Amino acid sequence: MVPGVGVDAATVAVPLEPLPVDQVLSGSPSAGFVELTDTIGVWEHTRGTSTDVEADEVFVVLSGSATLSFSDSSLAPVALSAGSVVQLTAGMQTVWTVHETLRKVYVAG
Repeated sequence: MVPGVGVDAATVAVPLEPLPVDQVLSGSPSAGFVELTDTIGVWEHTRGTSTDVEADEVFVVLSGSATLSFSDSSLAPVALSAGSVVQLTAGMQTVWTVHETLRKVYVAG
């Protein structure tokens, strides 16, 4: 990004790659991201279910729908859709069940 110049996070091209087999629980999801700055980016994940280990971030869902579950049973699953805002902390183990391609803007901590 250039200071003072806007970026349309809803339409910026995000290069997608198939997720590693050991992260895929169902389907054939692909994911990718574009860094806008050192701490801000756009991330996208296609339909399917995958696992991840998170970094410190806050994100806002721009489009799509998914359910975000946590290995920590004290945390309830979160239904994600446009406008959802979620904070994750480093080391959280998550399961992303994407119903409709999900796109988010994240700010890493």
